[in-house]
Amino acid sequence: MNIVITGGGGFLGSRLARKLVSKDKNAYITLFDAAFGAEVPGARAVKGDIADPASLGEVVKGEIDTVFHLAAVVSGAAEADFDLGMRVNLEGTKNLLERCRKLPRPPKVVFSSSVAAFGGDLPPELDDSTTPTPQTSYGTQKVMGEYLIADYSRKGYIDGRSLRLPTIVVRAGRPNAAASSFASAIIREPLNGVPLECPVGPQTGIWLLSPRRVVDAFIHAAELPASAWPSARVVNLPGITATVDEMLKALERVAGEKVKARVSFKPDARIEAIVRTWPVRFRTPRALAMGFKPDADAQTLIRDYIEDENIKVKA
Repeated sequence: MNIVITGGGGFLGSRLARKLVSKDKNAYITLFDAAFGAEVPGARAVKGDIADPASLGEVVKGEIDTVFHLAAVVSGAAEADFDLGMRVNLEGTKNLLERCRKLPRPPKVVFSSSVAAFGGDLPPELDDSTTPTPQTSYGTQKVMGEYLIADYSRKGYIDGRSLRLPTIVVRAGRPNAAASSFASAIIREPLNGVPLECPVGPQTGIWLLSPRRVVDAFIHAAELPASAWPSARVVNLPGITATVDEMLKALERVAGEKVKARVSFKPDARIEAIVRTWPVRFRTPRALAMGFKPDADAQTLIRDYIEDENIKVKA
């Protein structure tokens, strides 16, 4: 198996690479990114710019079975810098697809999209028939990527599969520029003994999925037969709905009141404006029928993070 992961130096990309290496020691896995942190044994790292066709051509060539396209400028950064978001999230995706089009045979391409595809005047609960109406540059760029994936698949250039990801919680490491960064921070920082000011109110709802489940979803999407992806090349992944208050109560049940008390509230109008456009509740019958799975609940999500990252809770 010859596999390329764009965004392979990031949190999800590196986790995906480790899981793939554990599944198949003989797989040839290339991680492509603008920057790298820890090495992933069994995978090679190539530094480059996805918006530069020549740079991308160094890794997307020859016989490639699967491309996991995770590289992106995250939501808050894409909103703050329109040109950067368009360059990486849209032009970078088109560059990748053009490289795939030139390969000897069409590869599977698993695209990491987002529920930021939705926004505006939404029903209380979204389902597979809800039309994307993004209200941010990031969401717009993701929807355009979905349409490109679908059309390149229709033409037979690739075998594309787009996954609309919920907010991924809990992300390890340092906060990033994503508007959803607070959703991980309100769990991660208190567990590490660090006070945290939450930029949105306690009743803010979020559609959540854990890193464990999303990595499983990427691999499952790639392993499904082409017949599972007819004209509908995009699927809303299943998740769980929780408010910030419910997440903090789950944190208290797992780690204690002192840990929960490290979170206070300091509203940030810019973050609140972005998060308010995101959907909170979904019905995902198609994803469930295809075999994708959500987390059990917020407490399980927190306990899995503690186990996966070997966290020593600072009470």
